[in-house]
Amino acid sequence: SGLLVVAKNDAAHQSLAAQIAAHTAYRGYEAIVVGSVKDDTGTVDKPIARHKTDRKKMAVYPASEPHTKYAYTGYRVLERFGEFTMLECRLKTGRTHQIRVHMASIHHPVAGDPVYGPHNCITSLHGQCLHAKTLGFIHPITGEQLRFDSELPEYFTHFIATLRRGKHE
Repeated sequence: SGLLVVAKNDAAHQSLAAQIAAHTAYRGYEAIVVGSVKDDTGTVDKPIARHKTDRKKMAVYPASEPHTKYAYTGYRVLERFGEFTMLECRLKTGRTHQIRVHMASIHHPVAGDPVYGPHNCITSLHGQCLHAKTLGFIHPITGEQLRFDSELPEYFTHFIATLRRGKHE
C-alpha cells in the first residue's frame, strides 16, 4: 500500500528515473517484520534476481550469479513488539519485491507476506505490513523539492494496536 509516482510525459519519466538511479529520490517504507531485529539500524546489501524455480518470486543470490542486480535496503527500528519489529526501510535501489526479499533473507520476513513469509502467515491481516509511506523527489519541470507522506492503512494500524496490547491475531 502507499504512495507511487506517475510520469505524465517522457521528459518527466526520464527525470524521475535519473533521480532514482542517482539515489536522490527518497523512498521511505514502514514495515512490520517477524522476529526481534537485533540492531537498531542496518543494511541489507545483497543482489537480487528472479528465483530459479519459481518465476513469480525473486531471491537473493551471490553477485557472481548471472542476471543478478545490485540491491540495497537500509532500515531503522521504529518500535519493538517482542516477536515483531516495526521498521522504517529506505531504498537505494528499487528491485522487484526488494524489501520483502531482503527482510526474508535476514530471517525477518514482512508480517502478512504469504510469498516470502513463514508458512503460518498471518492471514487475518488481509495484506502485508509493508507501506510506501514517504516519497520525495525534485519536480521534473519546476525544480521544486517535493515530499509526500501517506498514512498507514487501517489493517496496518489495527495490527500495531494489537501488538501494543501484547497479543497478535
